[in-house]
Amino acid sequence: MSLFGPVPDAVDDLVCSSRGCRAEATWGLLWNNPKLHTPDRRKVWLACDEHREHLSQFLDVRGFLQSVVPAADLESAPRS
Repeated sequence: MSLFGPVPDAVDDLVCSSRGCRAEATWGLLWNNPKLHTPDRRKVWLACDEHREHLSQFLDVRGFLQSVVPAADLESAPRS
């Protein structure tokens, strides 16, 4: 956990996580399933503008959504 709260998982390519969508992601949906993840873990789904609301609602109705941030603010995964 960082000084400012949980650090989200690093992301690879900024592509929307919605099934079948290949659009550039502009949003990061930070979430946590308390049955599977420690409280300081933040998983990331990426969303384009079109799918942001749908994906956010999917996570929120399950009580998983923690926050939504601009994708540009997310840390990139190291390239191998």
